[in-house]
Amino acid sequence: MCENHGAPDHHRPATPRPTPGALPPTALGRRALTAGAGLLMAGSLLPHTGAIASASTTPTVGAARRSRISTGTRLVHADLHNHTLVSDGDGDPALAFASMRNAGLDVAALTDHATLSDNVLGDVLSGLLPPEYKQVAGITPEDWAHTQRFADRADDDGRFTAIRGFEWSEPLIGHVNVWFTEHYVDVLQAGVMQPLLDWLRREPGLVLDGGAGGLAGFNHPGREPLRFQEFTFDRRVRDRVVSLEMFNREDDYLFEGFADDRSSPLVACLNAGWRTGIAGVTDEHGTDWGEPEGKGRTGLWVQEHSRRGVKRAMRARRFFATRTSGLRIDATAQPRGGRPVRMGGVLPLRNGVVKVRLDLARDESWVGRRLDVQVLRPGTDVPTVVDVVPFRVGPVVELKVPVDLADGDWLLLRVADPSQRNATPGPAGHPGNDLGIAYTSPWWLDPSA
Repeated sequence: MCENHGAPDHHRPATPRPTPGALPPTALGRRALTAGAGLLMAGSLLPHTGAIASASTTPTVGAARRSRISTGTRLVHADLHNHTLVSDGDGDPALAFASMRNAGLDVAALTDHATLSDNVLGDVLSGLLPPEYKQVAGITPEDWAHTQRFADRADDDGRFTAIRGFEWSEPLIGHVNVWFTEHYVDVLQAGVMQPLLDWLRREPGLVLDGGAGGLAGFNHPGREPLRFQEFTFDRRVRDRVVSLEMFNREDDYLFEGFADDRSSPLVACLNAGWRTGIAGVTDEHGTDWGEPEGKGRTGLWVQEHSRRGVKRAMRARRFFATRTSGLRIDATAQPRGGRPVRMGGVLPLRNGVVKVRLDLARDESWVGRRLDVQVLRPGTDVPTVVDVVPFRVGPVVELKVPVDLADGDWLLLRVADPSQRNATPGPAGHPGNDLGIAYTSPWWLDPSA
């Protein structure tokens, strides 16, 4: 289960906030919040580590970056959710992108919390009030500009893609990441879901800013009690809300809240009408961005390694979630008589048998490893698993899946290790209680496509 994020760190002295670019404090825990402040920021209680990775760090070696079942794209490894001392993290934002590149990531984003300070007064107050103010109030316009400069310096087309984003953070409703926008918005301006979704549609103007052109995703779904107001749906921005985090840090969110009689966030989101891909993120709040093994990350299939290429892959939902560095996952689904469609795509089908192919690899140590591929379909409270196919890592896996739109309009694959258990289990006997290794993004059935 996820850690309890509702209580503050205790007995930690306030430490001076260094200016961006200075060396970060190590092991000093700058996230002490009073219970009354109650921002419930992601990671506010996680233990943090010491020094940042050095330039000599050897990137993790993983699988080859070319798919065995698709052409025209290359795999890049991404972490799209990270924090710094600009909000409630411990590390200097000037060092974050270098740390993630040194750790072997190809794509990285800084997404500090946007809560109360999207105004000029936010800059003024951040210079007058103690460090704890930043942890509650989040990024200011000055911070937003600094983060863009750090990203621009780190961005290196063809080698490393650095992205500025923000995390809209409402302590009861939930947290939403937004990338590729000129402006950001906080909960004082958009305090519930519909105004935020409206902001995503709005073109920036002289009086009001907007997020038109940006992409968004649901973070650690179900950790906050209102679950994005039960995944408030707006068809007008369906193509722009692109991700749902299934792996956040070391947690699998498939059954988040099930112990409290709540439905699976995956089912709630997709059944509401959203067409989100499935992401994994580190949600790092320490100073070793990209380094810890076992935390979430996202594999993106890009046509070009650049911000434009990453954005296109995200918009196409051409990505997968894992907690293993260097993992390669690609998957296609092919209706009888039709063409193969990659994960994240639409199947022009009402019912019939779909041939699914799965390409999974990591390195030689994984060859022959015994895993299961689970086919997930809509359910009322938890996903229905219509098939579980054991396989050994090596050859491309093929399976035949009967589908019917009457049972719901989505399907996806979950790769699991049956020898280990999911730390956040669901119903007794559910295959999702095995340890999750990876999720593909879904396919959607749409006979009109």
